Amino acid sequence: MAEHGLRRWIIVFTVITATVIELIDTSIVNVALSDMSGNLGATLEDVAWVVTAYAIANVIVIPITGFLSTLIGRKRYYVSSIILFTVASLFCGHASNIWELVIFRFIQGLGGGALLSTSQSILFETFEERERGMAGGIFALGVIFGPTIGPTLGGWIIEHYSWPWIFYVNLPIGLLATGLTLGFIHDHSESVRRKVTIDWPGLGLLAVGLGSLQIVLERGQTEDWFETHYITVLTALSVVCLSTFVYWELHVDNPVVNLRVLKSRSLAVAALLTFVIGFGLFGSTFIVPIYTQRILGLTALATGLVMMPGAIMSMIVAPTSGRMIQAGFPPRVLVMSGFAILTMFSLWLSGINSTMGQDDFFWPLIVRGIGIATLSVPLTTLAVAGLRGRDLAQGIALNNMMRQLGGSFGIALINTYLVRRTYANRSALLSHLSEYDAPVRERLSLLTSAFRGVGSTALQAKTQALGVMEGTLQIQSAVISYGDTFRVLAIFFVVCVPLVLLLRVPKKATPIVTDAH
Repeated sequence: MAEHGLRRWIIVFTVITATVIELIDTSIVNVALSDMSGNLGATLEDVAWVVTAYAIANVIVIPITGFLSTLIGRKRYYVSSIILFTVASLFCGHASNIWELVIFRFIQGLGGGALLSTSQSILFETFEERERGMAGGIFALGVIFGPTIGPTLGGWIIEHYSWPWIFYVNLPIGLLATGLTLGFIHDHSESVRRKVTIDWPGLGLLAVGLGSLQIVLERGQTEDWFETHYITVLTALSVVCLSTFVYWELHVDNPVVNLRVLKSRSLAVAALLTFVIGFGLFGSTFIVPIYTQRILGLTALATGLVMMPGAIMSMIVAPTSGRMIQAGFPPRVLVMSGFAILTMFSLWLSGINSTMGQDDFFWPLIVRGIGIATLSVPLTTLAVAGLRGRDLAQGIALNNMMRQLGGSFGIALINTYLVRRTYANRSALLSHLSEYDAPVRERLSLLTSAFRGVGSTALQAKTQALGVMEGTLQIQSAVISYGDTFRVLAIFFVVCVPLVLLLRVPKKATPIVTDAH
């Protein structure tokens, strides 16, 4: 049942507020890992589990949000998730050791995982069908704002306060969202709590399968993939559990995740494309900050400010995409345009070189922002076209899960490719360097003389000169590898374009906006 007047806009503000705190926490922690390591006396490898635990909890909860909403009532589930997220944030800030922090971070992820999909369902039902383009555009401002402000806010907090405050900032926002939910959001007839048979085998298979897969993707590169025993075991476990889960869910009467909604060709193809978008977009979001911090030497706060203009462009363009669909513009044309724009962005940065500064990222990231907004609104619209009631909630949840998994695969595989290409490029460059080459001898002589001039002995000066040349070699190898990675992303986006033709376009599509990182 649609809402009207002031109540409608309070509900919009409420779901945006709840969504923003979840999305902020997907990225805000990354800039604080070094501070956590020093403060809690943990290695950086152990601290990485703070990120991994949240991602595991998220990916487990997202696909079952529709089921849990039906089980306990949407409003009750929604407000409980906000409270769980907020309380866990408090305990994260008070953690006295790394594993205590990891546990509370996992609990925080269980609460946060419900917020995005449930918020989308609430917003979808709050507006009249003819007004959902406007609603989707407004919601986009919130979901783009969260991941954009995360690293910037985290960098500012670390510079001025201490790492616990990256969790404490959630407290007032969580309390506000809780109060507004209790006061203004109610259950509709299709989401009121009713007796439901719990699919315990399906729930267990999903949790073990997705949890194992997420650990493999988060830790694979660090542990040298299948050279580590537990990565191999978890990979096999995830394959067995997820394969069994799919079979079980298609044959049980009351599945925890209703995979039958994938009979909708639009949802099935859109979910595949959403996985692709997650792969490419999370991957590109991962590459640029790593480059600006490792190669350009920018702080986390400065890196966040570099990323900000592109995100602001997404926030400007997303409502326009919603209005275009509402006016009857073909969604498939927008999706193809989005892939074309992201291909342009990737090719632009494939020419990256060591002379580029932070200002050189402005226009490529503006282009990326336009591509994100052009893709996200129509693709999510097509994913849920024709779905109603519980099927709508299941469709939104499955689509969000595919985006999350795509992002995890993207970061894991792109990070692996980047590391290995850097090693290969270093070997290739090194094969062309020799002390017998005149340019190399000249460069080495100039550096040695410079270090002798500041008081180094002959041996020290030569060692220091070789160190400088090694550093230059490493940087050049890395820069070439970043360019190679962007070229791979461009190919990836181009390959996806034909899949858009498989989408079934409904006579009237109503846009809902999903997370766009």
